[in-house]
Amino acid sequence: MFPLTAHRSPLTVLIAGGGTGGHLMPALAIADAVRREHPDWRVVLAGAARGVEAAILPTRNYPYELLPAEPLYRRQWWKNARWPVLAFRLVRAVDRLLDRESPALVIGTGGYAAGPVVWRAAGRGIPTAIQEQNAYPGVSTRLLARRVGEIWLGVPEARALLKTGRHTEVIDTGNAISPPDPARRGTALQRFGLDPWTPVLLVTGGSQGALAINRVVAAWLEGGGGEGMQVVWAAGKRTYAEFRRFHRPPHVQVFDFLDPMADAYAVAQLAVSRGGMMTLAELCAWGVPSVLIPLPTAAADHQTPNVKVLADAGAAIHLPQTELTPQRLGEVIGELLRAPSRLDQMARAALARGRPDAVAAILDRIGVLSG
Repeated sequence: MFPLTAHRSPLTVLIAGGGTGGHLMPALAIADAVRREHPDWRVVLAGAARGVEAAILPTRNYPYELLPAEPLYRRQWWKNARWPVLAFRLVRAVDRLLDRESPALVIGTGGYAAGPVVWRAAGRGIPTAIQEQNAYPGVSTRLLARRVGEIWLGVPEARALLKTGRHTEVIDTGNAISPPDPARRGTALQRFGLDPWTPVLLVTGGSQGALAINRVVAAWLEGGGGEGMQVVWAAGKRTYAEFRRFHRPPHVQVFDFLDPMADAYAVAQLAVSRGGMMTLAELCAWGVPSVLIPLPTAAADHQTPNVKVLADAGAAIHLPQTELTPQRLGEVIGELLRAPSRLDQMARAALARGRPDAVAAILDRIGVLSG
């Protein structure tokens, strides 16, 4: 663990979030922005010992704390029986963290580690804020909405679903992503060895992969799909082994994980994706039209409202997983790639929803809250 006894800066910002990449990546984006803007400040990250951050935070040059936090189980409800003991341990760990760091500001980016940290900080009178990524606010945001100082929305549609306190300010900032750089397209074409005149289809299911999407894409390719286009396919680390046999560059390129993803967004004319809000924020910022298949088992089905927001705006096609077949996917992709004017219209709608300035807006609020 990065030593938490390092030199203490005049001001400490504690950012708690994780469990999944959708909550961890915003925390890291905000942390990086704070460090660039205020190099003399101390930035500390907090997450869950069982979340994805346990593997990622040790690779980042930030002091961090992994807490004994677990999710509340909706289906396997009997696992919640250990929560009374777990809650006691968790509260003690959070209090020790707050005592040691004495943060001037605590920010939560969602996930089961963020809620307890923000809750205890607010109880101590420490300025607090939540960055909510989704159109349907998560459990932590809904529970803390009356208690925190500010809520920073990834999409404005979430505002109507929040019951806030008298002194809680809700601000439409957008989601914290790295701003797109159109100049990246040239180097990205070279990285993938792509023909700049042939359409590029990006397929992604997130860092871990989307098995249902991947298997349908595989069947579509086996049936002759993908002719006349180039496919950049991020199959995910968990499922890559099953699909790497389709790697036949430049026509089809299969990766376990794309880093940076910005290279894929820079070259894509169309994307097939799940409905995680951070991915959607990046697609919008880059102006990439999309076919979106929300994960039906996501907590509270939160990906479906995300997808409907973009579909209603004309930036995406909503394809429910119940309708996902190789034939149907091929029809949708083919219809869009054969209609450049419609793709252009969708791209403009995506850009209109994009918030590439979100990090700057969040930095402004951090400056206000930190006094």
